[in-house]
Amino acid sequence: MKKDKDQELIVEQLKKIPIVEIACEKLKISRSTYYRWREDPEFAEAADAAMRDGELFINDLSEAQVVNLIREKNWPAISFWLRAHHPRYATKLEVTAKLKTESEMLTPEQQALVDHALRLASLVDKKPEQETNDPNQTDGK
Repeated sequence: MKKDKDQELIVEQLKKIPIVEIACEKLKISRSTYYRWREDPEFAEAADAAMRDGELFINDLSEAQVVNLIREKNWPAISFWLRAHHPRYATKLEVTAKLKTESEMLTPEQQALVDHALRLASLVDKKPEQETNDPNQTDGK
């Protein structure tokens, strides 16, 4: 019975502050006990739901504090709010790329010449069956 009452109390505490360590300290319950209780799927589900409720509660408190700071003309708070809530002030990422078209790609002969040059420069593994002294040679000699 005490266990059930303690489990109910910890679930209620997690709704207020969704941090396991703090909830356990307030109720003088060890974290290992809390995590052992989580082996019970019903308790784990109730604790997870309480944590979600607690996070929403903390979010509400935080937003209220940001709004209060905005009223006090606090520039970092104003900037934070605008970046998070207004697309015009959102952080942007610009990506620039150059795409190759088929006309810009190497022909097979050009690619063979580049491969041969790289092999000669020892920048790629040598392929014995493709080694030749003359990159334009086609009979394999």
